[in-house]
Amino acid sequence: MADKNLERELEYKEHLTEIINLIHAADDVGDILINIRPRILDMLDAERLTIYAVDAKTNQVYSLFKHGDSVKEIRVPRTANSMVGFVALTGQTLSIKNVYDEAEIKAYHPQLRFDSSWDKKSGFTTKQMLTTPIMHDKYLMGVLQMLNKTEGDAFDEADVRAASEVAKTLGIAFYNRRRMAPKRSPNKFGQLIDKGLISEKNFEDAVSYSRMNNLPVPDVLVEKYRLSKDEVLKSLGSFYSTGHFIYDGTQRMSDDFRDRLKHEYLSKINVAPLGRENGAVQVIMEDPSDLAKVDAVRTMQLAPRYEFLVAMGKDIHEYLDASYEVAGTYGGGDMAEILGELGIEEEVGAELDPSDEVEETDSAVVRLANQIIIDGFERGASDIHVEPYGKEHPCRVRFRIDGICHIYQEIPSSHRAALVSRLKIMSKLDISEKRLPQDGKIRFRMGRKKIELRVATLPTAGGEEDVVMRILAASKPIPLEKMGFSSRNLNEFQKIISKPYGIVLCVGPTGSGKTTTLHSALGHINTPERKIWTAEDPVEITQFGLRQVQMKPKIGLTFARAMRAFLRADPDVIMVGEMRDQETAEIGIEASLTGHLVFSTLHTNSAPETVTRLMDMGIEAFNFADSLLGVLAQRLARRVCKKCGEEYHPSEEEFMGMVEGYGGMEEFEATGIKYGPDMTLLRAMGCPNCAGTGYKGRLAIHELMLGTDEIKRIIQKEGRVEDLRNQAKADGMTTLMQDGVVKVFEKITDMKQVRAVCIK
Repeated sequence: MADKNLERELEYKEHLTEIINLIHAADDVGDILINIRPRILDMLDAERLTIYAVDAKTNQVYSLFKHGDSVKEIRVPRTANSMVGFVALTGQTLSIKNVYDEAEIKAYHPQLRFDSSWDKKSGFTTKQMLTTPIMHDKYLMGVLQMLNKTEGDAFDEADVRAASEVAKTLGIAFYNRRRMAPKRSPNKFGQLIDKGLISEKNFEDAVSYSRMNNLPVPDVLVEKYRLSKDEVLKSLGSFYSTGHFIYDGTQRMSDDFRDRLKHEYLSKINVAPLGRENGAVQVIMEDPSDLAKVDAVRTMQLAPRYEFLVAMGKDIHEYLDASYEVAGTYGGGDMAEILGELGIEEEVGAELDPSDEVEETDSAVVRLANQIIIDGFERGASDIHVEPYGKEHPCRVRFRIDGICHIYQEIPSSHRAALVSRLKIMSKLDISEKRLPQDGKIRFRMGRKKIELRVATLPTAGGEEDVVMRILAASKPIPLEKMGFSSRNLNEFQKIISKPYGIVLCVGPTGSGKTTTLHSALGHINTPERKIWTAEDPVEITQFGLRQVQMKPKIGLTFARAMRAFLRADPDVIMVGEMRDQETAEIGIEASLTGHLVFSTLHTNSAPETVTRLMDMGIEAFNFADSLLGVLAQRLARRVCKKCGEEYHPSEEEFMGMVEGYGGMEEFEATGIKYGPDMTLLRAMGCPNCAGTGYKGRLAIHELMLGTDEIKRIIQKEGRVEDLRNQAKADGMTTLMQDGVVKVFEKITDMKQVRAVCIK
């Protein structure tokens, strides 16, 4: 028995030493509060653990915790009204056997109470509680709180000693970070760093990202680093010594201000009056220290006194657009004004005289074409569809956003031909030819940004012409780590793309992100030691270090011809946009067998079906089997909007439906996911951020079949798709549906979207 006790004691000491080292090696207080806290909990005999640090400026203690992708904050004042506040106020340790026993609690202090609202919200039942101060010498550095003893009815002296040892180490670490913190000059966002909401390193990265992408720093902090808009604006308000404003979708400018001031001017200077408060007019602006804009406001002579509030630029624009009932002009022009110039009051169905139709050179038509492109780009559309329906109906313009078409605007039918002709002129197409399809490109400048559009025109019934424009915004490759791969798929994919030779295929329907994935793979291996050639149609993503060739079928520059030329140009890696025919596929496989790494795409439904598709094209099975490194099948599903997505507890019937979709309980058990009362999923709701759809952005769903020896043997025997699929699953492959189901449980999307893009 003595030996076992000694062994446990040594194990505990070893664990404690490891925790101490982690605490002292932490990057900042936030790292301790969020990332190291679970490791400390492993050592202590408790179900839950919370660590609070002192905010010296507000005389409060605070803690941080992860909620999805964002970081949330808890703040507790140093008062006798709460357990944590009481310990922070008195420096006394509290050990409560039953938190719902008021007599036991009030024995410490008559005002002390337990707040049971958290239990009601979370479903967690608090029983016992041990709360101890984190001290350094005589100074309070924070509070450590443990809930529910794992074994036993109450926390004992051994638990108090263990908590005190950890608290002592935390006290030293917190004190050293406060003492060693550099004295910073006043900073607009210094309050965020002081509160531990973002580390200095991440803040520097955010500033760099904002400069590289020409974005405001507050937008980057809110959208990329998931900080609360309220906290960001509080920091700015503290710096400027002003209040702050957040647009919630309901605020509107008063009529007297709207009648006196023009929307165009206020949008240009990005300033807006709110209303009168205590004899002063409240005005929102991004930088209340901008004297030029302050003077511009004073010249409006709205009132003798002004109170300036800080706000984010996007909120100011949305507030102005809503107040003036203007649709979506943030970053663009005024579509309502353009439509007014077009004569929107024409009566639908009225017989139009041919002379009423306008020319493509009309200034309003030119502005209309430009504004459609600008708004399409600003709203994140991948495609713009211009659809004339003849003289009796308006011409409809639709945007494809996140894979779904949305009606953007209806244009008077009298302007349909002029709009189509204007777009054809911009694409350098023949405006006199209306009987045959044509394709071209538009290079469009929007401020400093250049965007390119691939344009296709098609003759439709009634002598009309449709125009479809694909926006090819020049972009950078996404790091593989941010592509949404599961850990297994990421590790295996990185391995196969790092091989010296062989072929890697990315398959899926049009618009499933195949080219984006291959460019991310090229970005992963793009080093000065490798010569990389790409043949693409079109070149959508550019990378420094790649030699990229645009296909031009009209002059005979096809994928097959480019591939043959690459083999004479000393390549290490070749990427061909698509294996459209037998000749291209054969050259690719030949290149992979002669010491080159080849990437390409193919239109197939799943990874195993890719093999039979290539066999049907006439590819020799033995050669393909020898060259194959892996096949990655991919789909894009819509993400549940992060701003309005609602967590809910699924019914057991819904859970079993997802298990069935995964492939049955036998296969599902490998995920380690168990049904229980704590299980929550995300439900699409709808808000202004996602245009009421409940979905914003897309995520990739993957299926990676590796070219293992067993897979190669089945290919050589020209085996069935089912044999390939079964062997690939035995090798560790998860199907598209299975990967999608896991992402539903990770609260990224929902089953409706997974089923929409995957086949079981």
